[in-house]
Amino acid sequence: MAVQYELPPSALRCLCDPAVFEFTDTSEIEPLDEVIGQQRAVQAIQFGLEMNSPGYNIFVTGQEGTGKTTIVRDIVFEHALKLGTPPDWCMVNNFRDEYRPRAISLPAGSSTRFAKTMSRFVDDLKIRLPREFESKSYQDQLSEIKNHHNDQKKQLFDRLNHSAQQRQIQINRTPAGFQTIPLVDGNPLAPEAYQNLPPEVQKEIDASALQIRKEIEETLRQASKINAAMQNDIEQLMEKVALFVVKDRLDIIREDYRECPDVLSYLDEVQTDIIERVGNFLKPTEAQAAAESQPLKDDQSAFQAYQVNVLVDRPSLKGAPVIFEPNPTYLNVFGQIEKRAFMGMLMTDFTMVQAGALLRANGGFLIMEIESVLRNPEVWEALKRALQNKQLFIEDAFAGRGLAAASLRPEPIPLEVKVILLGNYGAFQLLQNFDWKFNKIFKVRADFDHETHRSDETIQLYARFIARVCREEKLLPFTPDGVAAIVEFAEKFIANKNKLSLRFGPIVGIIKEADYWARKDKADQVLGSYVIKAFNEYRFRYNLYEEKIQESYTDNTIMIDVDGSVVGQVNALSVYQMGDFHFGRPSRITAETYMGKEGIINIEREAKLSGKTHDKGVLILSGYLGRIFAQKHALNLSTSITFEQSYGGIDGDSASSTELYAILSSLAEIPIRQGIAVTGSVNQKGRIQAIGGVIQKIEGFFDVCKAKGLTGGQGVMIPRANVKNLMLKKEVIDAVEKGQFHIYQVSSVEEGIEVLTGIPAGISDDKGDFPEGTVYHLVQKKLGTYTEQASQRKKEMEEPD
Repeated sequence: MAVQYELPPSALRCLCDPAVFEFTDTSEIEPLDEVIGQQRAVQAIQFGLEMNSPGYNIFVTGQEGTGKTTIVRDIVFEHALKLGTPPDWCMVNNFRDEYRPRAISLPAGSSTRFAKTMSRFVDDLKIRLPREFESKSYQDQLSEIKNHHNDQKKQLFDRLNHSAQQRQIQINRTPAGFQTIPLVDGNPLAPEAYQNLPPEVQKEIDASALQIRKEIEETLRQASKINAAMQNDIEQLMEKVALFVVKDRLDIIREDYRECPDVLSYLDEVQTDIIERVGNFLKPTEAQAAAESQPLKDDQSAFQAYQVNVLVDRPSLKGAPVIFEPNPTYLNVFGQIEKRAFMGMLMTDFTMVQAGALLRANGGFLIMEIESVLRNPEVWEALKRALQNKQLFIEDAFAGRGLAAASLRPEPIPLEVKVILLGNYGAFQLLQNFDWKFNKIFKVRADFDHETHRSDETIQLYARFIARVCREEKLLPFTPDGVAAIVEFAEKFIANKNKLSLRFGPIVGIIKEADYWARKDKADQVLGSYVIKAFNEYRFRYNLYEEKIQESYTDNTIMIDVDGSVVGQVNALSVYQMGDFHFGRPSRITAETYMGKEGIINIEREAKLSGKTHDKGVLILSGYLGRIFAQKHALNLSTSITFEQSYGGIDGDSASSTELYAILSSLAEIPIRQGIAVTGSVNQKGRIQAIGGVIQKIEGFFDVCKAKGLTGGQGVMIPRANVKNLMLKKEVIDAVEKGQFHIYQVSSVEEGIEVLTGIPAGISDDKGDFPEGTVYHLVQKKLGTYTEQASQRKKEMEEPD
């Protein structure tokens, strides 16, 4: 009866015929220059790149290994080449507020040249200005100014001295000021002699001295005004001479940057500041007059204000910039303000401002991985602000942590950048659900698929993809059977005969490893046998744990029957996972049924070893049993089910149909064939549903049966919906062809119990009774017995003693 549900060998694997390739090896075909199976993602990326409205940044999702990073880079680079190159950026001194330096833009590739030009300009002034101030023309004008004002001061003091002589007063200059001494007959009057003079004479002398002191004060005030006027005239002369030299030199620079308003404004400020501080360019002896009002600075600090700090320079860039930031820390993304130690303090200035990836990508595109961004929460918040406000602030990252010393706050920089974030579905859902700004800023989602339909076209594209990998990685060319082996690996990797995997990361790994084994064998081409060897060697490197588990079956540490029949006992199948490596092995499920009202007792759940999905699967069994067998009377049934020798957590519902078969077998007291392992979930209607890992489960049970001895009566029963997922290894298919192993496909519980017992499940009549000679008749009979016994016991308990 089970033969009608058995799958032929041809249904167990989809083979790729090497004859479909019309080449000797992949060196003869054109390498792939397009994207396979990602039209949705590619169109979304192109749409996002071409949309210039705010908020149309791109979030790229997809599984690891789909090549989304490489594809995104290629598409963005291609699009960027069509755009103009954005300007360079420099940080310059703000002469009005040195703690607020500002950024200026220059034509692309000219910022370094501008910085060198300004450096040469300052060096030139260091020579030209002193030379100009040493010239005879300047010295003559300077002497004329000084002589003119000195003559005025001389006339003042001459008048003062003349007035003092008339009043018989001598004026002496001392370090403390001016001293007045009375004269008698032209000689200074000693203090003793002054005391001996009559009071009237003393009073007259005092009055004269007082008047002279007033005249001295007035003279000094006039002299100070003359000095101030002289200083002003000297400064005007210096400014005139400096303006002549500075403007002449700056006009040449202005001509080169006449189309750059930011540069012209900056040059005007430089000119004004140099003229005001021209003394910094002169030697102390030559700048003595100017130095009286402004102290000289050291050479470095005096001229540092005129340096240009190049933040972004694009001398050879074609098109818009494309920046990929692998480590998106705050400093790497937004830039930083460096500091240096000076006399025990941390100091900084505008020349120590450094650009980050966001400024380098300004006018272009910035690509980052969202997982790395979210590891730095301050980066995510600052990124959203920058994109919303379209302004970039380069700030001291430690200013808000109490670690800041003397720092700067540069003026904001206009920001025009398209950000592309790469991430997985989990990060996308997290941000979409819990960050209300996310959908406003990242309006475009590009979702990369992990599989594509298998067709003649995609198979040929796969061959061209292999040719591209061989060319880029300098690998040996693949023969048609080598390409066919890679195609079959791609089918098995995605576990679908009608699909091909688009997770090219693992596939490229197999291609490289196959090349390694071919070279090791001194071959000129990569044959299919080298691909198979690469896959087997990969498996060998990772399957130590699998072999240890296998030993537990061969030495009966784990008890599994693969022959005979047992009531209430079925072999279920589960998948073990160690990183990216998966393998399947059987587990024994047993069920014991007895009279009672507890229903189905899940021992794993009672022991807190089961997950929610497994618990749900067990609860569904009650619904099915009630629908089939409890339409006339309630179920007086208690059932205990468990995974034998299972001591870890269990989750998933792929064994729910297996548990149901064990319960039915226990109720009907019909033994189940132990050579057939079962997988598949079940719904309340009794339909068998698809599960995952079907390849690993079949191959895992086959390995156990082979180790214990193939009898010809062994096999695996799977959901019919999983037939399309079969890509079994050749050893299993060979055993099926020889009749040593069997694969059964079922779509309902009724079909499954028939395969396991060899007895039909049975179809109920209008009264809900099942015919004799069927499994369900025996189940119904047993449940009826339980009901009668329960009723009888109830009556006995209700009767009076």
